[in-house]
Amino acid sequence: MHPDYDHLQQAAKDHLWMHFTRHGQYDESDVPVIVRGEGAYIWDAKGRRYLDGLAGLFVSQLGHGRTDLAETAAKQAAELAFHPLWSYAHPTAIQLAEKIAGHAPGDLNRVFFTSGGGEAVETAWKLAKNYFKLTGKPMKHKVISRAIAYHGTTQGALSITGLPGLKAQFEPLVPSTFRVPNTNAYRADEMTGGFLDGSDPEAFGRWAADQIGIAIENEGADTVAAVFLEPVQNAGGCFPPPPGYFQRVREICDEHDVLLVSDEVICAFGRLGHMFGAERYGYQPDMITCAKGLTSGYSPLGAMIASDRLMEPFLHGAESFAHGYTFGGHPVSTAVGLRNLQIFEEERVLEHVRDNEGAFRATLERLMDLPIVGDVRGDGFFYGIELVKDKATKESFTHEECERLLYGFVSKQLFAEGLYCRADDRGDPVVQLAPPLICDQAQFDEMEQILRVVLDKAGTLV
Repeated sequence: MHPDYDHLQQAAKDHLWMHFTRHGQYDESDVPVIVRGEGAYIWDAKGRRYLDGLAGLFVSQLGHGRTDLAETAAKQAAELAFHPLWSYAHPTAIQLAEKIAGHAPGDLNRVFFTSGGGEAVETAWKLAKNYFKLTGKPMKHKVISRAIAYHGTTQGALSITGLPGLKAQFEPLVPSTFRVPNTNAYRADEMTGGFLDGSDPEAFGRWAADQIGIAIENEGADTVAAVFLEPVQNAGGCFPPPPGYFQRVREICDEHDVLLVSDEVICAFGRLGHMFGAERYGYQPDMITCAKGLTSGYSPLGAMIASDRLMEPFLHGAESFAHGYTFGGHPVSTAVGLRNLQIFEEERVLEHVRDNEGAFRATLERLMDLPIVGDVRGDGFFYGIELVKDKATKESFTHEECERLLYGFVSKQLFAEGLYCRADDRGDPVVQLAPPLICDQAQFDEMEQILRVVLDKAGTLV
């Protein structure tokens, strides 16, 4: 038990405004207080250990308690704690930009640092609009994204987000964003009105990609600036792209001179076994947005990576991209990011994910024998388990049933059994898993065993 436990509890309830939190749930219960981490595990203030099945929030790629990263941060803070990148540079920002550009696909050689992922998405949209104004197409400003997709919480990024429930209380948001279907092959039949049932992934992928082309044409290609897509869509429970999907999207974007933004805030830096998801699925974006795993969570940092083509108009005369963040490219964060990527190479982290992703999938697929488990989907170390009321018909739960089952039981019980992960119903109800990239079969088995106990019990509560 933490020696200051009672005070921490009261102070948390009196002063700390937690993010995306129903504070009413703590009227009669304690706030979970996490005090330390080591490897793939975290401990709370009562001394209980939990397997970190979500890498914090898709962040802790190298796991917890890495003294080498902590020492890197301390050394940089002692040397140069802060200086902005506003017309000035510092060594670690330069070196990390060079390192990232070396890993990014194609000619994505220009790195604009931010404090996090939402700011990276905001930056990408602003750049798209600014670029087209400077190149003689000032009407191109609209954005297309997918249904249920999450892209951030700032006014612009939230506008691009495809989750109505997250947006309603903040309307009016930035106008000119439009939604197209996502790549949830499990729900292909209802998404296509019975036209496709998902049994032919390539046909479904072609259909889903073509909806982007239809949306561009409906809005007028001369008004559409960009398409924002995650390699594997997070919200809704991990939708990988069907074969050929991104190749067709690239063709459509090229046809209409629309920029393709690969939102890799979750998917970059090893989550899918590659430095970038675009590499895994073989497509060339015009921009990549990233954050989270860039530092494995040891310091806040995000980035927008752009092609040389998009930088070109800003390289002449008095022109500048009038955009920036005080802490974007912070010296401590960029030092940590640089060391983090060096460790990826030294410890062959990407290879470890690729070598073990099949075992992770196979372990989670054991849960398919449970009546409540409808689908297990994902890639790399990034999976969603969709829960259903009726496996044969794929019938989902009502909102009231989700409240009772997902939030009232599954989420709380998984944590009580020692697994920190996410139960989410922003699309259909799912349990999401994205453990640190250092995990192996021992952790996969531990996750499956806890999930089995909880989901088996949940199935009896339907």
